[in-house]
Amino acid sequence: MYLALAELFPDDEEVAAGLDQALDALAARLDGSLQALDHDPSALGPAQQAGAVLDELRPDDEGTRALLERLEQARRSHHQSALGERALANGGVSLEGEIPAEAHFREALELRAQDARALQGLAAVESALIRQAEQAADDDDYPLARRWLDRAARVRPEASAVEDARQRLVAGRSAKIRALRASGIAALSEPDGIAEAQRQLEAMLRIAPPGEPAATELRERIELATHYGLFRPGQAFTEALSSGGRGPEMVVIPHGAFRMGAPVGEPGSTDAERPVREVRFDRGLAVSRTEVTVGEFRRFISATGYRTRAVRRGYSVVYDERSGNMVRRSGVDWSSDYVGEPADDDQPVIHVSAQDAVAYAEWLAEQTGRNYRLPSEAEFEYMLRAGSQSPYPWGEGAPPAGSGNFTGGGDRSPGGREWRNAFDGYSDDAWGPAPVGSYAPNAFGLHDVAGNVSEWVADCWHDSYRRAPADGRAWINPGCRDKVVRGGSWANSPAQTRSAWRLGSPSTTTNARVGFRVVREI
Repeated sequence: MYLALAELFPDDEEVAAGLDQALDALAARLDGSLQALDHDPSALGPAQQAGAVLDELRPDDEGTRALLERLEQARRSHHQSALGERALANGGVSLEGEIPAEAHFREALELRAQDARALQGLAAVESALIRQAEQAADDDDYPLARRWLDRAARVRPEASAVEDARQRLVAGRSAKIRALRASGIAALSEPDGIAEAQRQLEAMLRIAPPGEPAATELRERIELATHYGLFRPGQAFTEALSSGGRGPEMVVIPHGAFRMGAPVGEPGSTDAERPVREVRFDRGLAVSRTEVTVGEFRRFISATGYRTRAVRRGYSVVYDERSGNMVRRSGVDWSSDYVGEPADDDQPVIHVSAQDAVAYAEWLAEQTGRNYRLPSEAEFEYMLRAGSQSPYPWGEGAPPAGSGNFTGGGDRSPGGREWRNAFDGYSDDAWGPAPVGSYAPNAFGLHDVAGNVSEWVADCWHDSYRRAPADGRAWINPGCRDKVVRGGSWANSPAQTRSAWRLGSPSTTTNARVGFRVVREI
């Protein structure tokens, strides 16, 4: 309107003053629009309209030239942002090399340091890189996800979006690891679940960082399950009997390998203990902590009415104090001690045959639903040695004090008798079997494997180890009459207390020296 009036009244001072006021207002509007661009990219349109008028009407005004220069920078910044948006839409982002969209947005910010559109563009580039990282994490490629996030962190170092994304990915990764751990552990409680647990472990290792505790734990659990089922080496347990009460205390001994037998030249050894052979156990075994006691055997007799060999034939072999010999005596059976008197319940059961011992183990299996049995000869020597390869479980020479019930030079019978062939300087304060567990356990936590009473094992007697099974299972010939007795007793000579000592005896034998213990497969 003022321009129209100025054409009509070119010399009118009031019209000239009004036109100047209108142009000043338009310059102020342009300045406001340029400032608004810091938060509102749509302000560029009104700014360009105002700039065109001022450029036409005040081309030589210093203030106008400054505003127009700012407007040109804004226009160029706007153009670079538009190029960046187009590049982001068409080309996306890349892990290596320059990202074109980012370069355009940075050029826009060189022109206008606080340009809202360019800043939003950089945030969009950062978001696109974060999305790539999240996609890599969804594909379980966490190293690649970390590279995408490292690249994103270079876009806006001062922003928190990348760190927030890192935390989300860490939390998601941890959740996946926990889920795989839980699935793997759950699989181990299922029959034949080890393969599934290994699959869960493999999946975990693909995504877990080095040294992840959950992966270490699951690997250890699989290892334990492979060798010990649901048990752990050294674990002690008892199992309920269906008829009431609980079975013997069992101890899980570790899997492993050892050299069975006596080398040529070992004092007291015989060819029956050779050839020395390597035996390996790929799975652990639960072993009764002590020899089966009179009390435990009594529960079996009461529940089944079983009649042992000694009961049926009416006698067994006991120690005779007057002569110092083993003699046959009538009326002696499993409930008797080494001289034929009633035995306490904590005494190891003796006067039992190999068949009697098998019958007790079969009863335990029936009562518990688990595989109880007599140990094989290899299993017995393995549990007796408990990691040693020396002539005796403790090494050489006399036993350490308190280590077991052996024939000691310091032992005396109730009548004052002494052993003619004994460990010099050793005394265990016992003549005859001692209550089970009276002496120190061995390295596997088992009592009296090397002493107290000798024990029946499942094997048939063979006069050497030639062609013996290498996997530690019992060596049985159908219908064999002689079984193997292992482990020294309270009345055995030092040579018969060696780790490799073995004896063949008719399976019907009963006497005051031989008892047994049981094992349970796990």
